[in-house]
Amino acid sequence: MPTLNSIVRQVMAIDPSAPALEHKKQWHSWGELSAVIDAVDAILLANGIGAGTRIGGILRNTPQIAAVIIGTIIGDRCVVTLNPALPDEKLANDIASLKTPVVIAETADWQRAAVIEAVRRSGALGIEITGDTGEPARIIAAMTGTDFRSDAEGIGIEMLTSGTTGTPKRVPLKASNFSKMVLDAAVFEKRDVDAPPKLSKAVTISNTPFSHIGGIFGLFVSLSAGRKSCMLDRFRVEEFVDAVQRHKPKVAGAPPSALRMILDAGVPKEALASLVAFRTSTAPLDPELADQFFEHFGIPVLQNYGATEFAGGVAGWTLPDFLKSGQLRRGSVGKMNPGVDGRIVDPESGEPLPYGEKGLLELRARHLGDGRNWVRTTDLARMDEDQFLWILGRADNAIIRGGFKIIPDDVVKAIEAHPAVLEACVVALADPRLGQVPAAGYRVKSGQAVSADELRDFLRERLTAYQVPTKLLEVQDFPRTPSMKPSQPELRKLLEAA
Repeated sequence: MPTLNSIVRQVMAIDPSAPALEHKKQWHSWGELSAVIDAVDAILLANGIGAGTRIGGILRNTPQIAAVIIGTIIGDRCVVTLNPALPDEKLANDIASLKTPVVIAETADWQRAAVIEAVRRSGALGIEITGDTGEPARIIAAMTGTDFRSDAEGIGIEMLTSGTTGTPKRVPLKASNFSKMVLDAAVFEKRDVDAPPKLSKAVTISNTPFSHIGGIFGLFVSLSAGRKSCMLDRFRVEEFVDAVQRHKPKVAGAPPSALRMILDAGVPKEALASLVAFRTSTAPLDPELADQFFEHFGIPVLQNYGATEFAGGVAGWTLPDFLKSGQLRRGSVGKMNPGVDGRIVDPESGEPLPYGEKGLLELRARHLGDGRNWVRTTDLARMDEDQFLWILGRADNAIIRGGFKIIPDDVVKAIEAHPAVLEACVVALADPRLGQVPAAGYRVKSGQAVSADELRDFLRERLTAYQVPTKLLEVQDFPRTPSMKPSQPELRKLLEAA
């Protein structure tokens, strides 16, 4: 049976001169990617860095860094993700705490004084990805240290969680689990992974950062299918629309916040005419937003559900499933993925609940835990008898205001029901009398306005008194995580400062 590594190697060898990844409207061939992989591998082997070694990577969304990620994983080493969007001091502290024997980055990141100083202080081997086809990779900092963590046998990725609700943490993903996750995704494309690999004329629009599991997952799904990718540094409406018009993909995807941005920008229907479906994940999708997108563009929005901690994909919609029962199961994140079992349990007793009842979601799969026992999530959910899943919020971010429980998602929905509001986010603020109180940031639609007082009056008609946020702050945009979710810790700082 083919493995992900064998499929990727075969795809890259079919036609080295063929285009593989486009970045800033310039194509890079499979051969160029292989040259980066070979150059890095030669340096690693010359320095005794073999399989099972942790490789720190400052992961920008470029073809050269894509090649580093590919080479690390198919070389049975472990990618340890470093986020290039972090401020210099935070990135330097992250490098120091990881104790990886190698750090790989592009020239732009080695020009950050705090970064190169942190690597040299750690004694790690620093490798520069130059962008020069004559010398794709070179040593910029010699290995001088010995105090490194090397416990990565069988681990493919150490991935940062999104940090939406708190401090991000790294989660080790087994290489075998990641491989299974990518190959299982073929079911959503009706693709036979046992068939001989071949290059496809189709182009995937890739805008999820590599510092998020969705970025690396998407890269390998496209690779295993032999598809080309148009790489965007991040989601911007104008660049996304331009990429869709140039490459005419049938399916594209982005977080739910991108749907709002597309609608708010007034993008005409014909601009996305090639799309037959739009995939979204990483954050809850408001069914009203999905309906608005469909009404304007005629494009079904297919939601997926997964989590870094659970090795990625858990449930999702196929287009045939959606066309058959999307309206009947409005708001669902789709059907449980092949090989993943789910059940809903009572949060207090842990007893399984009947179909249709709300409780905590538990999962079981061969790649989770010991493969036999149920693993509890922090998501509130319900499920029907056909294994379709609804995510109803998180159990771990409830706000307790003087003994009253507030689910932030309920407040978010009420705020976003205002016709002038584009997006909202609700967090808890500490209160000396009540323990916690809800506070919210909100963005308004282009050309519209609503004051905090007007919005508060609107909410009083739709929420109980204790649910109404004590503070409402209009923002131009939210501070965001790499997956484009509003960052609750950073929003909390803004609200506290206000």
